[in-house]
This record gives sequence, C-alpha cells and structure tokens, in this order.
Amino acid sequence: MEKGEGENQTSVTEFVLMGFGNLPELQILFFLLFLVIYIVTMAANTLILALVVTDQHLHTPMYFFLGNLSCLEICCNSTILPRMLASFLTGDRTISVTGCIVQFYLFGFLVTTECYLLAVMSFDRYLAICKPLHYVTRMNGRFCIQLAAGSWLSSFIVLTILMCLVSQLAFCGPNEIDHFFCDLTPVINLSCSDTSLVTLATLIFSSIDTVPPFLLTLTSYVYIVSTILSISSTSGRQKAFSTCSSHLIVVTIFYGTLIIVYMLPNTGALKAPNKVFSVFYTVLTPLINPLIYSLRNKEVKGALRKFLQKYRVFQEIYLNGNKSNHRPERHHLHGPNSYQSKHAKF
Repeated sequence: MEKGEGENQTSVTEFVLMGFGNLPELQILFFLLFLVIYIVTMAANTLILALVVTDQHLHTPMYFFLGNLSCLEICCNSTILPRMLASFLTGDRTISVTGCIVQFYLFGFLVTTECYLLAVMSFDRYLAICKPLHYVTRMNGRFCIQLAAGSWLSSFIVLTILMCLVSQLAFCGPNEIDHFFCDLTPVINLSCSDTSLVTLATLIFSSIDTVPPFLLTLTSYVYIVSTILSISSTSGRQKAFSTCSSHLIVVTIFYGTLIIVYMLPNTGALKAPNKVFSVFYTVLTPLINPLIYSLRNKEVKGALRKFLQKYRVFQEIYLNGNKSNHRPERHHLHGPNSYQSKHAKF
C-alpha cells in the first residue's frame, strides 16, 4: 500500500484474485482439470494452425480465417490459464495492479477480435453456400486479409481507448477481486474514483463488439439454412444441418455469455453466475472451437493424414540412418591377406 498524494488514502498496488473460493481440498483437482484443458486446447489449436500454414490445400479463405481463430485461442488461453494454474499450485493469488490491467487488455483485445472474426467467418460461409458463383471473385486474398486485419485493428483501437480510461482510476482498497482473472467489471467496482465514464464506455463498446457481430452471424446462418432446405439429397441436408447447428450452438454460447456478463446490470445476484459464464468464453470455447470448426472437416482430416504419413516416413528414414551409422564394421582379421588388404593404401 502507498499513500496517495495530498490524500489521506492508501493506494492499492496489488490485487488478490479469489478464484473459485477457499477450497484447499479442491485446488489439486482444479489444477489437474484446467491443466488438461490447457494442454488439449493448445495442442489442438497449434495443430490446426500448423496444418493451415503448411498444407497448400488449406490455403483457402475459410481455413485462413480458421487459422486466425486458432491463433486467437492460443493467445487468449495463454493470458489466463498459466496464471490461474500457478495460483492453484503455489497458493499465491496476488497480482500487481499494472499486471491486472495488462492481463485484461490482452484478454479483451483477443476476445473482441474473436467477436469480429466469428462474424467474418459466418459471412464467408454465407457467400460460399448462398452465392457460390460470386464467392471466388469476392473472397479474394486481398479482401480476406483486409477482413482479418480489420478485426484485429478494430479491437486494438477499442481496447486501447478503454484501457486508457481504466488506467486513470485510483484503487484505495479493498483489493480482493472475486474472480479467477482480472475481468473489467470486478476491477472497476474496486475503484475509489468516479467510474461513470469508464462504465458508460464499457457498455457502449460491449454493445458494439457483441450485438452487431452476433446479429450478422445469426442472419448469415438463417440464409444458409434456407439454402440447405433446397438441397435434394437427404444425407447432404442432414450433414449440412449438423454442421450449422453445432456452429450456431457454439456461437450462441460465446456471444450470449459475453452479453450477459458485460451488458446486463451488475447486481449481486449475477456475481456468482457471471463467474461461471466467464468460464464458457475463456476456457470452454477455445477448447471446443477446434473440434467444431476444423477437426471434423474432411480437408483437415486429409491434411492431418498426410502429415502423419510424412512423419512416419521421416521417422523410418531417421531410424534406418541411425542403424546404418551404428552398424559395426566387419574386419576379416583371420583371412590370409587380411593385413595386406586392410593396409593396402599404404
């Protein structure tokens, strides 16, 4: 604690993340659970990103956006879960005020980018399914890069403005955040400054970043479903419906939990549910997205199969090379001309 200048107040220099409560008997269980989730999420998204980059058959607009999504999930998970795992293991729940603001800045930037990117991906699917004749000309490489860059840049601008406002807040105590990461609303609630401006900015930016992309995504899928209904093949229709329904469920959970947490009034009744809702868009969505969007696709399965085949061939070549390098030389020391043949070059 430090004394504020000209004020009889103490300035908070660190926060305490309360996490999931004081349950010592469950800390190891939580650690193992979230460790498995983190490893699986990182492995799945890294695999998809590697396949998209290395396999030329996946150099299409859809997989370009999926590669961006996997990159987002890797970064987003890494801003929260390693810190949370360390607190489970060591019991140290403290985080500096600066570290807390930086954590939410990175997390908010990545989640906001994902909001825009999911809408872009739904628009891409709408063009591919509903306007196939115009798809190639519209979704060219330059336009795809512009859409992806626009998603990243827009979220960067929004979060930079918001964090400039948050950085002006003073924190005088208490310093306990009833959350497992530095979410914006619990941090704002601890401030002893006037938070009306940052609260209004949070509501405005949350509305812009979640509602329009969600409506665009829903609209795109409505048109997609209407196009699917015209498919004559029953099996093709069922497969398309299965894909669309799984996409819609994940998207609805992602946007819905964000809207509940950041747009609904912050009442005491929603404090505990909000923590649970936060788990959906911070932990579960990055875990599910690779399965829903990529690993079920036949193109990704084919790319993975080719990758595994190349790996086996490389492994066989490597093992055979090692065997030949370690094979003992046969010296015919007992032959009559062994000495002469061995030293013939001399």
